[in-house]
Amino acid sequence: MTKRYTAKHKIDRRLQVNLWGRPKSPITRRDSGPGQHGARRRKPSDYGIQLIAKQKLKGYYSNISEKQFRRYYAEAVRRRGDTSANLIDLLERRLDAVIYRMKFVPTVFAARQAASHGHILVNGRRVTIPSYRVHDGDAIAVKEKSKRISLFLESARSDERDIPDYLDVENKTLKGRFVRGPKLADVPYPIQMEPNLVVEFYSR
Repeated sequence: MTKRYTAKHKIDRRLQVNLWGRPKSPITRRDSGPGQHGARRRKPSDYGIQLIAKQKLKGYYSNISEKQFRRYYAEAVRRRGDTSANLIDLLERRLDAVIYRMKFVPTVFAARQAASHGHILVNGRRVTIPSYRVHDGDAIAVKEKSKRISLFLESARSDERDIPDYLDVENKTLKGRFVRGPKLADVPYPIQMEPNLVVEFYSR
């Protein structure tokens, strides 16, 4: 079990949001802040608001490292078009994000682990890099021998989340296709994400 996985509730508490919309999040059970007495927080500055927006987005994608997140931002800037839209597109093309969206696994942390352990095929080839970039039309599937694992079976049957329109998925066979890159409005975040504030943060 990774440190990222065991820290997921700490991330929720620190950011004071149910980042992944999970029913077991401590935010759904208590309103106080982190710490023994739930210390009150001051109104954040503009910098603080931008920092929180960045931490939410970075944390949502299995709490990826700052170095890796900066690389996504740098590439989003280099691309034509709106930088915040480019950033979301790049993040949603991560293999772990895609198999999470396809409901092959229950959490983004489980998605990261499933990919790194070799359970996932991309266009028929095993890929063990969670950050692997998926392209339009790529076929994603759980490896045949892994389809009997209860984690995948239970997640596919769960009605906790809906599959977005930019993915085409067959739950029974644990196969799917990445149809197209999404726009921000297409991504089913359980909380409001503000990539424009992330761009402002790095543009300072």
